[in-house]
Amino acid sequence: MTFLGLIRKSAVRKPLRGSLLIVSVAMAFLIYGLTASFIAGSQGTAAASDDLLGVMNAAGRAQPLPLAYLPRITELQGVAAVSPITRLRGSVGDARNVVAVSAGNPDKLLAVSGKELGLTNAMVDALDDGRDKVLVGRALAQAQGWSIDDTLTVTAFRTRKADGSRDWRFEIAGIFDGKSPSTDTYFILAQYDYINNARGKNRDTVSTFALRPEPDVSPQQLAPRIDALFANSAAPTRTLSEKQFLSAFLSQYADVKRVVTLVVSVSFVTLLMIVVNTLVFALRERRFEIGVLKVLGFRSSRIMMMVLAEALFVFLVGGTIGICLAKLASLAAPPALGLVLDTNVALRAFALIFLLGLTSGALPALSAMRTPILSAFRTR
Repeated sequence: MTFLGLIRKSAVRKPLRGSLLIVSVAMAFLIYGLTASFIAGSQGTAAASDDLLGVMNAAGRAQPLPLAYLPRITELQGVAAVSPITRLRGSVGDARNVVAVSAGNPDKLLAVSGKELGLTNAMVDALDDGRDKVLVGRALAQAQGWSIDDTLTVTAFRTRKADGSRDWRFEIAGIFDGKSPSTDTYFILAQYDYINNARGKNRDTVSTFALRPEPDVSPQQLAPRIDALFANSAAPTRTLSEKQFLSAFLSQYADVKRVVTLVVSVSFVTLLMIVVNTLVFALRERRFEIGVLKVLGFRSSRIMMMVLAEALFVFLVGGTIGICLAKLASLAAPPALGLVLDTNVALRAFALIFLLGLTSGALPALSAMRTPILSAFRTR
């Protein structure tokens, strides 16, 4: 019998116990796969860019900035493109069906974030056909069952029209997919002029200026130069990268990564306790066999490698099953959840599989290696 065959038979010598161990490992890595997919997907910051900048009010994202800042930012050396952005949040139909609308200048949006959002000239032309035309992200369109030429009414939470109405009517001119599956496409792109001219308050103001630096300009160096322009103005600015902005926004509600890390850590610590305890008891049942192997000439180091390999076999089989289940769940989940199990998540998962497999097998392996032959034979 080969060494690998011996490992496989030893790991499942008691089918029920072996199966339960593999299921426990699979469930732990299913949890890890789903939580890591959440972080890597559109609800996390992994897909956000470090190159794009957002200029917001230093007093908080709820405070607007004057549109008059636009020419000064545009003229600053190192700035490739700038678009004013005003945001509108509301509901469609049911009050719990919340959607977000980002309104900007179509041509400037194409220059600033067209690559990341997957925008094309044809989409921008369609958006320019009417002031109430919008582009909808693929994830939002699929979740709502919308298609091109559909009309929708967003009942804004705060932004009222000049006539006092909070209902904003839009017509879908196109659907954008994003650069990659992890790109956030759960929102609507509208025209800034349409929102700005129709609203009753805060006309000629913006929520953010979206900005793309020149290719040879560092965003980290450009950001303080922008803020210096308005340091002594009535509305000083704070410039952040897209990733920093999204991290700050999510941290207002909870530290998502810390919560996920705690959940995964607890599940893995519990798993290690279960596996180590089970392997130690299984090894006690096999003390006589270990003594026989040593009498037959098996070196202590080889026996240690055999026990380590058994633990690694359990983690490899169970972990692979768990990650495969997480991948299927991410594909079947609604787009609104933003679950993306990409290559990086899978590689980290398999690194954890090997680390936890070796860690859980270390104590039983050392015990097997140090078991005296006479002590092993006394168990019979």
